[in-house]
Amino acid sequence: MKKFLIAGLGNIGDEYADTRHNIGFHVADALAASLLKEEKEIPAKLFHPDKLVTRAETKYRGRTVIIIKPTTYMNLSGKAVSYWMQAEKISPENILVVTDDLALPFGKLRLKKKGGAGGHNGLTDIITTLNSEEWPRLRFGIGSDFSKGRQVNYVLSRWTEDEMKVLPERIEQSVLLIKSFLFAGIEKTMTAFNSK
Repeated sequence: MKKFLIAGLGNIGDEYADTRHNIGFHVADALAASLLKEEKEIPAKLFHPDKLVTRAETKYRGRTVIIIKPTTYMNLSGKAVSYWMQAEKISPENILVVTDDLALPFGKLRLKKKGGAGGHNGLTDIITTLNSEEWPRLRFGIGSDFSKGRQVNYVLSRWTEDEMKVLPERIEQSVLLIKSFLFAGIEKTMTAFNSK
């Protein structure tokens, strides 16, 4: 059975819970809820503490899907991703890292086969730890509405009221994209979703 690792990036702790930088966690939560609902009734707790992460495991159309949220903080995300890739013997093309992206307009989704970090500390650490840029990532646009030198404050700030209205639909779209990635593969999924 094909096995996939979906890693939603974010920071642990209540102070980070609803910040832009934590969109990877939100997408991971929504994905786990959706897949577990299809498989059986949703358990009271979707994720369980495990080594370097909280983790959910489920099946989707004949695939095993392991969803992780690193508990290492963003800047050490590579440690968690690397550990679980090795522990579950998952090849790089079957991992998907979900992360926020300042370079994309709010809500825009961009699936890529590989690439650099684009100044994102979580991606930088994964690239360094895996010694490779050759693994898929889903970038979720958070916009860039901040003044010079205020980038850190912006990514660690909470969504605006207007953004909150649109956010559930964009997260749902992310879940649909990931399901397509799991079943149809990256090429077809990029064609279907990157233009939306």
